[in-house]
Amino acid sequence: MAKAKVLVTGIIPEEGLTELRDVFDVTYEPEKETREWILSNLDQFDGLLLMGTKADRELIDAGKNLKIITANGVGFDHIDIAYAKEKGIVVSNCPMGVRVPTSEMTFALLLATVRRLSFYDKVVRNGGWLDVSEQKNMGMSLQGKTLGIYGMGRIGSEVGKFCQALGMKVIYNDVHQLDHSLEEKLDVNYVSFDDLVQKADVITLHAPALPSTKGIFNASVFSKMKNTAYIINAARGVLIKESDLVVALKNGEIAGAGLDVFENEPNVSAELRSLDNVIMSPHAGTGTLEARTAIAQEASKNLISFIRDGKVLNHVNA
Repeated sequence: MAKAKVLVTGIIPEEGLTELRDVFDVTYEPEKETREWILSNLDQFDGLLLMGTKADRELIDAGKNLKIITANGVGFDHIDIAYAKEKGIVVSNCPMGVRVPTSEMTFALLLATVRRLSFYDKVVRNGGWLDVSEQKNMGMSLQGKTLGIYGMGRIGSEVGKFCQALGMKVIYNDVHQLDHSLEEKLDVNYVSFDDLVQKADVITLHAPALPSTKGIFNASVFSKMKNTAYIINAARGVLIKESDLVVALKNGEIAGAGLDVFENEPNVSAELRSLDNVIMSPHAGTGTLEARTAIAQEASKNLISFIRDGKVLNHVNA
């Protein structure tokens, strides 16, 4: 019996594809992969492990025999999930493989931002020095401060644990409040969005990109934050209206920002890049070999479970 055929796009560690290759006829040829090549050949495949390109209507229509698309990551805003469902195609994602590495990146940005490491590094590299006895050159200590988590899922919960280890108190806001027993276990308190914005010393973002969350952190919100507060985003760039963030950072409405994602990435505004009170990384939250391997293995399991066993894992367009 012929094996089902799976196409892998993007750049994926081979270590993550071992099980997939054992089960299916896998095509992974990044050296010749272009969007045009994918569109011309996608009708040959039963499954698609997607990274590095959009699964819009054009691509979905090209996959005449596709049964499943799995995103190589937790985000799926680059896939037209409603149209895929209309075409009878399952869409899944990989929420577990991203949990720890993205939490680590969030925490790294948080520490680097509040302790002003990017600014200090720039000064010293340029041959300068600073007197940190002067308040204008100081950062902020985290012990006793309040962390506000926007989106209390797997990643938000993990970041909360990291910050509690440094003595921070944790409040959160989410569309759904956690069960009281889980709140007690995590030692977190639910607050309204306005309370989160006004009370937090540091806000970390962990929500998906949805019409309801696009630009939710904007001029109105920044004006309500403490002028000593920081915002950290390693989730989705569109959660923050970048032009409003630039104004807030320039005017001292907030103290700083740590960003791994951007509203129009890979394009980052020159104004934002010029500021000393922001630290940036190039959407590198899962940028470790261990993380990318684990994500590819999770994506492989999604494909194997559905195509071979008929069981859907991590379904996002049910």
